[in-house]
Amino acid sequence: MDKLKHFMIGRYGIDQLSVALLIFSLVLSLLNGFIGSTILTIVDLGAIFLCYFRILSKNLYARQQENFKFLRIWHPVKNASLRKWNRLKGMKTHKYFKCPECKQTLRVPRGKGKVCITCPKCKHELHKRT
Repeated sequence: MDKLKHFMIGRYGIDQLSVALLIFSLVLSLLNGFIGSTILTIVDLGAIFLCYFRILSKNLYARQQENFKFLRIWHPVKNASLRKWNRLKGMKTHKYFKCPECKQTLRVPRGKGKVCITCPKCKHELHKRT
């Protein structure tokens, strides 16, 4: 164990991009098990090679910059999917409306009948049935 610790001193290690590459490689491997494509095998091995290259790299600054670029792309995608998921989970208990003025999404409890909804952003009033 000490030899591994000593070997990894000064190396970049695992970050979010490395984990994403491993997951991508795993998905490609499973997909390739059903399809059996040479191109998928090459892309899969390339992703694994790139992942290990990043983990064992001693150029810390370059790997950090790559990870920051990945996170700049990944976070909006992740946040949008979480918003969609939470909206799907809340469909039974809440109703969602868009403000016609500012396009803000408004969440109102279901089953309250006809209500007056005031947009917190632009103070526009909507009369809707929940």
